Amino acid sequence: MIKVFIVDDSALVRQVLSTCLGNHPGIEVIGLAADPLYAIDKMRRDWPDVLILDIEMPRMDGLTFLRQIMSERPTPTIICSTLTEQGNSVAVEALAAGAVGVFTKARLGLKQSLEQLASELIRKVEEGARSRPRVLPSAPRVAPPSPAVAPISLLRTTERIVALGCSTGGTQALEFVLRQLPRDCPGIVIVQHMPEKFTADFARRLNSLCQIEVREARHLDRVHDGLALLAPGGLHMQLKRSGAHYQVEVLDGPPVNRHKPAVDVLFRSVARQAGPNSLGIIMTGMGDDGARGLLAMRENGAHTVAQDEASCVIFGMPREAIRMGAAQQIEPLSHVPKLIQQFASSPRPT
Repeated sequence: MIKVFIVDDSALVRQVLSTCLGNHPGIEVIGLAADPLYAIDKMRRDWPDVLILDIEMPRMDGLTFLRQIMSERPTPTIICSTLTEQGNSVAVEALAAGAVGVFTKARLGLKQSLEQLASELIRKVEEGARSRPRVLPSAPRVAPPSPAVAPISLLRTTERIVALGCSTGGTQALEFVLRQLPRDCPGIVIVQHMPEKFTADFARRLNSLCQIEVREARHLDRVHDGLALLAPGGLHMQLKRSGAHYQVEVLDGPPVNRHKPAVDVLFRSVARQAGPNSLGIIMTGMGDDGARGLLAMRENGAHTVAQDEASCVIFGMPREAIRMGAAQQIEPLSHVPKLIQQFASSPRPT
């Protein structure tokens, strides 16, 4: 049984969520609370497997409580709030703080909307129960280059491409990795499973924390040193060679492996277009998206890496890549920034 605790200041929401989840034979709602301070006393008596948490509550807001929980006893947490409907930055903050999922409750027709979305909520709870949230060490900040030296990205376009793919737990993992990269690192293309409209806020957050430039990709953006492009939610992203340079294509299309953007779409295009000039890294996430694409990269001469189980929030995507023989190396998250920098300085293929 998956033990769930619900913290929401609305009695109606607590009742509806409890009923939706309580009807599932594999889920037990072990507690309800109207605010975090009341919740923590009850939770200490019987700690849940999954926590469902609102943002706006009396005495302590949900983000503050989430950060406290993640620092003291990391617990799979799903944010369920009306704020995520229009405030995508709130959702991004929650994911960056360690939440494993976000669930939006409508302001109008609340009871009906929650009942209609019961299957999605149950899926998120089941996925959350399989995750292992963790507190990542603080990423050391990279010193900016000397003002007397122009960033390499202004002097030449990279021939090296780094492709990253991740899902649940990826918001924290990407922040950890990208914050440690210098401005002359190779161009990076990223698929992080994230809903439409969330990715722009996520990219802005990363850009504010990193020495490199991070932004949501636009169709036909050039890839160059010191730039990381994040696939927009709701669209696929592919790599394309254009003369001596690389650019990305941002395209609509059906979901692949139930995802849009899909890691497999990006990795397969990198395999075709960049081959041995590329490094592919598959990171924490549920399912198998990206495993076949990483295998295609390896078969086309790319160097390929999978994040190890101990440092993953969910080991699903790396596990499948390893099972298929797609990963040449299995490394902890803490080694990934150094691997990218080593790739940048390694001899170029002839």
